[in-house]
Amino acid sequence: MAVPKKRTSKSKSRSRRANWTRKAYEKSKQAISMAKSVIHGNNTSLIYIDKLANTNILP
Repeated sequence: MAVPKKRTSKSKSRSRRANWTRKAYEKSKQAISMAKSVIHGNNTSLIYIDKLANTNILP
């Protein structure tokens, strides 16, 4: 099994954690924005099928 040869510095690990947190924050903002656009009907880049509107359609 591979083991690290040296200890990772605090600044490097904090930098990696900050980068991960920033990316997660940006993705969450994007998801919330997309959800808002679906709710308001302004979505242009997402294919969304509303199951409630299609309940009366017979095959």
